[in-house]
Amino acid sequence: MLAKTFGCAVYGVDASIVTIEVNSTPGTKHFMVGLPDNAVKESWFRTVTAIKQSGFWLPITRVVINLAPADLKKEGSAYDLPIALGLLQASEQINTDKLSSFLIMGELSLDGEVRPIRGALPMAIEGRRNKYKGFILPRENAEEAAIVNDLDIIGVENLSEAVEFITGKKDIKPHQVNTREIFYDQLNDYESDFQDVQGQENIKRALEIAAAGGHNVIMIGPPGAGKTMLAKRLPSILPPLNLHEALETTKIHSVAGKLGTDATLISNRPFRSPHHTISDVALVGGGGFPQPGEISLAHNGVLFLDELPEFKRSVLEVMRQPLEERRITISRAKFSVDYPANFMLVASMNPCPCGFYNHPDKECVCGPGMVQKYLNKISGPLLDRIDLHVEVTPVTFDEMTAIRRNESSAEIRERVIKARERQLQRFKNERNIYSNSMMPPSMVKTICEINQAGRTLLKTAIEKLGLSARAYDRILKVSRTIADLGGTEEILIEHLAEAIQYRSLDREGWVA
Repeated sequence: MLAKTFGCAVYGVDASIVTIEVNSTPGTKHFMVGLPDNAVKESWFRTVTAIKQSGFWLPITRVVINLAPADLKKEGSAYDLPIALGLLQASEQINTDKLSSFLIMGELSLDGEVRPIRGALPMAIEGRRNKYKGFILPRENAEEAAIVNDLDIIGVENLSEAVEFITGKKDIKPHQVNTREIFYDQLNDYESDFQDVQGQENIKRALEIAAAGGHNVIMIGPPGAGKTMLAKRLPSILPPLNLHEALETTKIHSVAGKLGTDATLISNRPFRSPHHTISDVALVGGGGFPQPGEISLAHNGVLFLDELPEFKRSVLEVMRQPLEERRITISRAKFSVDYPANFMLVASMNPCPCGFYNHPDKECVCGPGMVQKYLNKISGPLLDRIDLHVEVTPVTFDEMTAIRRNESSAEIRERVIKARERQLQRFKNERNIYSNSMMPPSMVKTICEINQAGRTLLKTAIEKLGLSARAYDRILKVSRTIADLGGTEEILIEHLAEAIQYRSLDREGWVA
């Protein structure tokens, strides 16, 4: 007898429908076709044992299992449950017409327990798009998949429960969540707040500008100056995610298996901080069967690289293209996948190996040329993609012990949101441009037009401070953001002056 069940294969951050065909005829042996990987091939042994442990039997017949489309590679252990139900239908132990109405995915343990899977959210989205009635999956993934409306999410704990539901012997109520309620409840749920930061007003200002324009930023300062502490608070002043961004972010984390059990919609902007020993594949994504990397997990949020010069040069260089295109394409011989990578890069570094170059109190013990050699670990093309260079100095004792009210993240965020609204209005007719940092050079000339006094100041800065040519566009973009924060359409001379000071590493002679 021939039986069909339906599942999904995830490629990139999207899913495709897979038809699992099980045919049982007189004979012996089993065959699995349709480009299964080792994990899928091994599902036969898990499935057979789970069927027997659940009180069913396996006929001694010739079984052919086909995963269609046959030219699409199938990966992972999530096909166990649909294969098991297909075997039971093909051996006539169950007889139901519900199998064609449901997507079915789940890994089976040897005792029949259904274990959680990756990518439940994109699978549910694909199921709704193809007008399936529901989705049978592990109970731990039900909360995640229930984000999708108009699809019955049936969470099961074991194979027996799945059989009882599909045959009508047990009624399982579809899992439901109020997506908007969850989204808005967690929208401002941040552990860290700028109100806790004493001093460092100039750094707070720089991070506010970075958040308002979506600019990449690097902080240079001695150990203990507060670089990491400030970076961790940056997501709390970024504009809140909208529902589309939240769904897109959740899909990526679902595919990567980073949501955890009983997880639901991600409502806050992600903050990823990989260790400097990370490999290039772990950072940008890839592998034999590609998975999203840290830059994609930071999509719509912040990627923080602490101690930037300690990262391998090859790791940093692979970020250059994603920083420009805001997505990464992983190519293999027979297929390629795209992952979104629209993130804010925030980096921090010591000014030298010992960490005390330019320190107001401590003396640098690095030998001649060591400071320049340390800074040269960061290539010019990568530095070219960072708009703000901020020097962080240690907080004095008086600033640390001062009793005063500091601005909260909520207050700073209000100004950032207003600045972003101006940018959205400005770029409403442009495709894939939502903030000042995304402007191409051709647009900078018209959007960031400056008066004669501004041109004179910029010319003087480039000549006197030794600023490089690559700093020109960056200064104009940052000054445009500063003007947006100030609520003015015209870029004033004070906006340019403030933007110029954020190009520390471009100055000739910054390292004496």
